[in-house]
Amino acid sequence: MSVETALATRTPLSVRAAENRRATRLLIGNRTLARVVAMAALIIMTVMWLLPFAWALVTSFKSETDAAASATWTPPNGWTTQAYENVISKGALATWMLNSTIVAIFVTLITVLISAMAAYAFSRTLFRGRKLLFAITVASIMIPGQILIVPLFQQMLSFRMVDTFAGIILPQVVAPIMVFILKKFFDAIPQELLDAARVDGAGPWRTFWTVVVPLSQSILIAVSIFVFISAWNNFLWPFIVTTDASLMTLPVGLTTVQDAYGIQYSQNMASALLAALPLLIVFMLFQRQIVRGVATTGLGGQ
Repeated sequence: MSVETALATRTPLSVRAAENRRATRLLIGNRTLARVVAMAALIIMTVMWLLPFAWALVTSFKSETDAAASATWTPPNGWTTQAYENVISKGALATWMLNSTIVAIFVTLITVLISAMAAYAFSRTLFRGRKLLFAITVASIMIPGQILIVPLFQQMLSFRMVDTFAGIILPQVVAPIMVFILKKFFDAIPQELLDAARVDGAGPWRTFWTVVVPLSQSILIAVSIFVFISAWNNFLWPFIVTTDASLMTLPVGLTTVQDAYGIQYSQNMASALLAALPLLIVFMLFQRQIVRGVATTGLGGQ
């Protein structure tokens, strides 16, 4: 292997390692004590998160008799996949997962687009009532979503959007907290870059797409992942606005897979794990972007 090939092979890894070290310094600093305390806290939180997950995984492979009768890690009658077979056979799992994917993707795309444009307007444009509108946006963060369910449902009835994908998606695309996060990030982008774009003849729209968006990729990816996870896990609104089983999302559909013999612990755990599996995959694929987006928030797109 030539020297050039070796360097080309190792350069991405070295750059990635440098980015990891930089993100770590930004999050926990350079002091040894701070790093030790942070690592200890991370280990404790990891164990606290993994224990319930491990228990759910073990329970899902138990028979209903063992799950109800014994609280042990090893089932007396051995392992079984009967809970997963029941969940898959009694419900339209593939349809529900496809519906959840469609809803989560469209909610993410529309929410990020609207939030980014609103945040850019609040951050870099001057218009009458800007401060009042931003104050209302921030105040709306404190409004519980459950309060809006009745008026939203009445709107969906008026627009004939009940039992439609539009009725599931559109009420979820307004996210004031994402507008606030993106606005704070856009505030830190150097004004000189925007002025240079204007000197080159770029208007506000072109400046937004060619300067602001490329500089904000890390925070946009992080926001997209958070919105996707929220839309995927949303149970209440899809449950209220849909009655057609072919339009149900995964969290709603899994609740219909019930048995007539009381609580089915293994089946419930299997359902929860199947619903969480896509989110775990998404997080594992994009965890670097999440950390980078959080670590660089407010640093001017660095």
